[in-house]
Amino acid sequence: MTAPDEMRAAGELDRPIEALLFVAGEPLTIKQIAKLVRAGELEVATALARIEAAYAERGVVVREVAGGYRFATAPLARDVVEAYLLPPRSNLSTPALETLAIVAYMQPVTKGEIEAIRGVASDSVVSTLLDKGLIVETGRKDVVGRPLLYKTTPGFLESFGLRSLDDLPEMELEHGQPLELELLTAAVTAHAPPAQE
Repeated sequence: MTAPDEMRAAGELDRPIEALLFVAGEPLTIKQIAKLVRAGELEVATALARIEAAYAERGVVVREVAGGYRFATAPLARDVVEAYLLPPRSNLSTPALETLAIVAYMQPVTKGEIEAIRGVASDSVVSTLLDKGLIVETGRKDVVGRPLLYKTTPGFLESFGLRSLDDLPEMELEHGQPLELELLTAAVTAHAPPAQE
């Protein structure tokens, strides 16, 4: 067997990596793939680039999301895949998008802080986002009453096609200016979820 730091013949890792991406239920990091195929991370990155190029014009593509790689349907195949996967996935309501945007930009954030920005109760919206796996409880804030804190999940990153939170559009706010709900929502909805596999 080849040692992890030895370079293999070009393409030798492509098939095992393709198979892993095909069966994985979540994005796989280069480090995870390297361990599984017993190869160096540079070799895996090079193989991923070859695989990505080979699938670029197909109905299935390789995408980097949530810090890892996975197969996904190509954007041009989205309509036909969605038609097959009936019933269609429900879209998020405007209140849910508003709440998700607030959590994404301010995390960790309490329900009270969300409600202060939105100006309305957010119990059901927070519950919906928790059920969809887009946000998660991440502890309690160290203040009176110790309210729960919420943050986004890797599922949020994957659903919106983001590699990390750093990919969120930057907010153009002057120092001391309050967060504007419309700006937050526009920033998150700019990254509409792609079709699911």
